[in-house]
Amino acid sequence: MAREHDPLERERSPERRCIATGVSGTRTELIRFVVGPDQTIVPDVTGRLPGRGIWLSASREAVELALKKRLFQRAARAPVAVSADLADRLEALLVRQLQNALGLAYKAGAVHPGFAKTEALLAKGRAIALLEARDAARHGALKLRSQAAKSDIPVLSLLTAEEMGLALGRGNVVHAALGAERLARRVLEEARRLAGFRSDPSMAGPSTPMSESEET
Repeated sequence: MAREHDPLERERSPERRCIATGVSGTRTELIRFVVGPDQTIVPDVTGRLPGRGIWLSASREAVELALKKRLFQRAARAPVAVSADLADRLEALLVRQLQNALGLAYKAGAVHPGFAKTEALLAKGRAIALLEARDAARHGALKLRSQAAKSDIPVLSLLTAEEMGLALGRGNVVHAALGAERLARRVLEEARRLAGFRSDPSMAGPSTPMSESEET
């Protein structure tokens, strides 16, 4: 998902450099780590933990490269311990971050779940992104993706129907439209970070896809 950067936002948010790729980015584009009291590397996905930050690009490849080349130890300048399943742990943390952002946006009226509501907002040009369950049925997904393409808005297919439903306090949610409210921007930021760990699934879908009729 390509991102257009606001120059004023970059001015307010100093760039950090990824220890694996050397690429610079803002706090919302990278993932921060700190060294915990027990000398272990701790992911700080909220950016609030005390200590000197170690920054990494939000991608599974960057994590695996950092592990392979022992870059955390080099950046920390100490024999720190790093979990071998760090990429999987990060994915789980970023799923929760996206769910939290969706929940807040939903309470503020910025997320509109359901096939009919999603289709209506897309038709009116009032959506800034299409949310689609990873296990969505092919027919409904293609129809809404076609509408999203006409408006040139991103399709976020990162959470399952169950994960989306948990985020919104509902049953399974297969489709939703993200409105233009301010909180929706945070959803996009969290989605971009998770996208580095969860690729967009094939439109062929899994063996038991969720249809719009199963959406609540």
